[in-house]
Amino acid sequence: MDEELVKRAADGDDSAFEELVRRYEKRVYNMALRMTGNTEDALDISQEAFIRVWRSLGKFKGNAKFSTWLFRIVSNLCTDHLRRLSRRRELPLAVSADDEERETEIADGSFAPDAAFEREELRRELDRAIDTLAPEHREIFLMREVYSLSYAEISETLGIEEGTVKSRLHRAREHLRELLIKSGNIPESFASNNRKGRGERR
Repeated sequence: MDEELVKRAADGDDSAFEELVRRYEKRVYNMALRMTGNTEDALDISQEAFIRVWRSLGKFKGNAKFSTWLFRIVSNLCTDHLRRLSRRRELPLAVSADDEERETEIADGSFAPDAAFEREELRRELDRAIDTLAPEHREIFLMREVYSLSYAEISETLGIEEGTVKSRLHRAREHLRELLIKSGNIPESFASNNRKGRGERR
């Protein structure tokens, strides 16, 4: 369990901390990559996140899950990074659709089995669409749809109300749906029916 590893790491067990890094380094990197759109920035933020975790292990009280605490640190670092870029008017370019670290999963049950090429094109188009989301919408979309955090976990991670989480997630989904319809990747009738019949995970 993470809690046991955190306790051991706080007591000076380097191997326990290395195990925590091994468990989460890919997810941390991918979140930072999707938020910043730059591989070097994502690496820097990932390293800084684990440095901060190491320095603050003694302060971790276990009131939240370790993963929630870690994602909060990553989110804060990414937000600060994007604010600095915005002030310099040098917003990051979208990550290449060929980047091997992409993790977004696209359900393919609604497509013909022989439509692999079309599914890949849809995946690429969705990646590009995600990169156009406002940062505060993008991070919530990623936490929910890619990392499967609950509304409560996202709320705790970002320090916002659950209602705000749901509202931003709804706007993100609507934005992506509209872009995919406009690009011709999904028919409007399918998107409308899928939205009406979609149940929310808790």
